[in-house]
Amino acid sequence: MTAIGLILLAAGVSLTAPYWARFLRQPLATGGEEPSARIVPAAGSARNPEAEAERKINVKLFFETEDQSGLLSEDRSVPFTSDLSRQVRVVLEEVIRGSETGLMSPVDRGTRVLAVFVSAGGVAYLDLSGEAGAALKGGSRGELLSVYALVNSVSANFPSIKRVQILLDDHPVPTLAGHVDLSRPLPPDMTYLAPLPVSSPPPAP
Repeated sequence: MTAIGLILLAAGVSLTAPYWARFLRQPLATGGEEPSARIVPAAGSARNPEAEAERKINVKLFFETEDQSGLLSEDRSVPFTSDLSRQVRVVLEEVIRGSETGLMSPVDRGTRVLAVFVSAGGVAYLDLSGEAGAALKGGSRGELLSVYALVNSVSANFPSIKRVQILLDDHPVPTLAGHVDLSRPLPPDMTYLAPLPVSSPPPAP
């Protein structure tokens, strides 16, 4: 019986040898998970930073007219970021950089953005360097337009921001140049927009 059993075992091993050879050549997965596939990029699909377009958004920036009749908006494309405070800072820095159509900047171009913070209640705190209050022209009217160029540029582009408070050098200030009260957050005010010129009708034939 023992001899017969050994003969049958040898026959079984010889018949199933190809199957066991294939099984032993397969890699073993660990941890009960199948090995992840290695993604090989197709030819010509290598990442090219110069060819990748940076994501942009369009915003409206407000600047003063030279005759101080009000504010006019300019459309501008700026880099996008998902962080609201950083996005507000990008917009604010574009306003300080100045108009591209010859309008007046609301603050001195040497002004630096020190910090931007947006509270859960929808108040944006804009911390600017002291240059923001220097060299403002036009008395109370000029200061009013400068303040609302900043306030409207922020609030018009971000519906979640309801009010804006301007700080100088990390501190609350009563005014920028002695006229407009900055002791509290200000809501946007589009009544300071300059009237659009009325085009005259074409002459009758």
